[in-house]
Amino acid sequence: MMRPILTTRFVAALLVLAGGFLTLGSSLPEASAQEMKFFRIGTGSAGGTYFPIGGIIANAISNPPGSRPCDKGGSCGVPGLVAIAQSTNASAHNVTAIQAGQMEAGLTGAATLYQAYHGVGKFEGKRKDKLRIIAQLYPEDMHLVLAKGTKLKSIADLKGKRVGIGQAGSGTQIAVLTILKEFGISRNDITPAELNNAQSAERIADGQLDAYFYAAGTPVAAMVQLATTKGMDLYSMTDEEIKRINKVLPYYTPSMIPAGTYEGVDYDVKTVAVNGLLVTSADQPADLIYAITKALWNKNSRRLLDNGHAKGKVIRLETALKGVAGLKVPLHPGAEKYYREVGMLK
Repeated sequence: MMRPILTTRFVAALLVLAGGFLTLGSSLPEASAQEMKFFRIGTGSAGGTYFPIGGIIANAISNPPGSRPCDKGGSCGVPGLVAIAQSTNASAHNVTAIQAGQMEAGLTGAATLYQAYHGVGKFEGKRKDKLRIIAQLYPEDMHLVLAKGTKLKSIADLKGKRVGIGQAGSGTQIAVLTILKEFGISRNDITPAELNNAQSAERIADGQLDAYFYAAGTPVAAMVQLATTKGMDLYSMTDEEIKRINKVLPYYTPSMIPAGTYEGVDYDVKTVAVNGLLVTSADQPADLIYAITKALWNKNSRRLLDNGHAKGKVIRLETALKGVAGLKVPLHPGAEKYYREVGMLK
């Protein structure tokens, strides 16, 4: 039976329970309480992919005080660690919160991570130099969602339309504004909506948006619901559009959303994708991040990843360092130690 995802709400209940034990002075030893450590993981909106993936990772690395040992069927996470998946505005929010010490870790797209660490693009003059990589996770496909029956001849045809551009501070919005600029569209040329994925899907369903962008691992929960209720279409980019996007966003590479991924979308969708990563702060202790990395790739975590979300199946140790060197963002020393131990680094 799968353990409950460690979201903020679940941990609040856990704290109440733990507090009761401490008040009674019985079931939870004082030493265990002192050893409890909380580890906040910034994710994304509830309707996207970061949130459930972050919850699975939180489950995999957690091992609250009093848990059964791993070798006796219990948690194989880090002893005493309670990891919490927090819903946020996604990539840009997460890297900023990690830099400020407001979160211990977070999920982010490669493009946002690169810009934040090197202080370029949206982060010009605001470099996030404390960012460190734990692992590359999975590719995030850029979806251009259209109201059912809507057709576009090109991305440039979005001019004059009501378009969801992602939440303020999200990696999606950073990429979308760059893409639109490449095709001659400014914010003044559209009616922009800064909404999360679930909100955007609702606006499409209600006829308040013509289209919206969202980068996430497929299938995306809010889009699954939209496709099965009101219906939707996805824009398939031309080869020339993909080349132009890759030129201005080097970390977005050609990808494909297979036919049938979403109900009613019975055609292959050409698009671009960027890798999603788990990152942390250089301030986090090496021994803690080593233990977290080891727990993430424990064979018991494999079951959680495979059964928790469709994208979890592609989160694999053998691709954990794929594309990382090109970002020129350091691995955390704790994670680096683990990858050296398993022979992935020399």
